Amino acid sequence: MKDTFNLCIVKPNKSTFSETFIQAHIDRLKGNKKVLYGGDFPLYNHEGKFLIRSKFSLLAYLVQKRILKKKEIGVRIRALSAYLKENKIDVVLAEYGMVGAAIASTCKMAGVPLIIHFHGADAHHKPTIAKYLPLYRVAFDYASAIVAVSNDMVKALKEMGAPASKIHLNPYGVDGAKFPLMDIINSGPYFLSVGRFVEKKSPQSVIRAFMQVHLGFPEAHLWMVGDGPLFDNTRQLISELGLTDSVTLTGVMTSAEIRALMQKVRCFVQHSVTAADGDMEGTPNTILEAASAGLAIVSTAHAGIKEAVIDSVTGFLVAEHDIDDMAAKMTRIAGDVELAAKMGLAAHDHIVKNYDIHMRIALLDHIIQSSISNNKIK
Repeated sequence: MKDTFNLCIVKPNKSTFSETFIQAHIDRLKGNKKVLYGGDFPLYNHEGKFLIRSKFSLLAYLVQKRILKKKEIGVRIRALSAYLKENKIDVVLAEYGMVGAAIASTCKMAGVPLIIHFHGADAHHKPTIAKYLPLYRVAFDYASAIVAVSNDMVKALKEMGAPASKIHLNPYGVDGAKFPLMDIINSGPYFLSVGRFVEKKSPQSVIRAFMQVHLGFPEAHLWMVGDGPLFDNTRQLISELGLTDSVTLTGVMTSAEIRALMQKVRCFVQHSVTAADGDMEGTPNTILEAASAGLAIVSTAHAGIKEAVIDSVTGFLVAEHDIDDMAAKMTRIAGDVELAAKMGLAAHDHIVKNYDIHMRIALLDHIIQSSISNNKIK
């Protein structure tokens, strides 16, 4: 595959600690890359400067967006189209469905193929779908490829009208060099959870399950990494249950700090659920990383987790909201380090065979190159 093509990656946020999958695309994909950001429709170019260059045009944009609440704003459409042409962009990768929906007409205007990469809430969150569905369908029609990270997401996209022929299943990948197999045979009954404190992660369910584990294993400990709107509620629940000395809320940590913490534990836990508003996971990177490192996984039979974890082989899967079953499975791990080590080894092997970052990036590279080639044929 040639690297002499220009790839524009459009993402909503300048930087977000939980979006390591997008950073992997920026770091690893082939091509000469330009990264734009600033919401569903990009406001900033790869140098962090406004795409809309004139102060008068920028003022007109702000009036139309903030006061008139317009969605189709000509000045920003022309600015992005001009950027794509001036930088000779061969293909655009839109991170999240909302971004793809917002910029599809501009890509069409510029004659640049568009790949839309869905990640989670953009395919499942009911208010988001209700807001964007008309634009999604227009974007589906123009897009050269649509990427999903789980079979559940593939199904959801088809139900929204995405052509099956354009959908590519490509879950996230793990760099095995960063998360190598650990020997957990001498670990204590220690557990780790990493993720945003939001409804679909259900952090309070993890706490309630751990409470039951703690009754049988007072020495058990749980580390929870992350932040979010449910952080304070979770901390309050920990206090109410008398678990302050047995549960550590670390806040946000770097990948290096998380890897160091993994060396203390024998099991990764996550109680993902479908939120009341329909929000769901894609395929959680944190589970892939923990499994690569050789940790047994206890989680829910939810979205891409069903493929990332083989029940009773690489870990245990329980039904969403079944706290008692989760507690029972965590208790088994707490009482049997040999079982944990056996599952951890199987988890590592499963990730190496199916979720290696090089494999996943290579497939996305192929999708990108095919989109460029097909556009030249037209």
